[in-house]
Amino acid sequence: MTNRPDRSVLFVFPHPDDESHWGSGVAIRCHDEGARTVLVTATRGGRGTTGGLCSAEELPALREQELREAARILKFDELQILPYEDKEVPNIKPDEIRRILVGIIRRVRPSVVVTFDPDGLTFHLDHIALSRFVTDAISAAADPRWLPELGAPHEVARLLWTPPVMPWDEGEFPPRPGVDFLIDTTAWWPERARALAAHRSQRVILEKLYLNHPRCQEMLSFDVLRQAWGPRLARRPAADVFEGLA
Repeated sequence: MTNRPDRSVLFVFPHPDDESHWGSGVAIRCHDEGARTVLVTATRGGRGTTGGLCSAEELPALREQELREAARILKFDELQILPYEDKEVPNIKPDEIRRILVGIIRRVRPSVVVTFDPDGLTFHLDHIALSRFVTDAISAAADPRWLPELGAPHEVARLLWTPPVMPWDEGEFPPRPGVDFLIDTTAWWPERARALAAHRSQRVILEKLYLNHPRCQEMLSFDVLRQAWGPRLARRPAADVFEGLA
């Protein structure tokens, strides 16, 4: 591994387990190839299922533990959990979340940011709202007129979204619109499976989608992302999220 301090990736998601569904292979591969990886999770997922492991009141603490274990498996260099409630992300005051996210972006200074697409992939309102907040914060973080007390401006070179296709969809991925990055994560699929399995309270759905699927290894051997903006790609799908960046 070659340390690349000029390369960093910031992942911003609303719930524990989002990081293990979307972009987990990119995260662990980028880390192992020398980039700094940072995960921001907006809530502790207190409205999810308990999996019979705890009471509803105990669920946020359990899901935080699961998130921390998954982040450890995926080798994130930093995890920051924001103090918001599951299913309440659309109600966050825009000025408040902008300040938090701009502060993070200017401190981390990521080359690449990964978050949900504007439809939230599954139309979950938390996903949609956070996608909007992240896009707003990226723009604000680059403008010295916004929140100058939070540090020097930083321009994110590339914003990546979750794709319009799912790993379990039938057919070949590369020809499909929205498949802008197809990242080989074959060497890291066991860690991706372990990160998913760490979310024990969500095990029923994760087993259905991935862990008990006959194509589990195949599905976790690649990651797909869509480019929201960034330098023009010489080819689609590209094989490296840093392709074309200085």
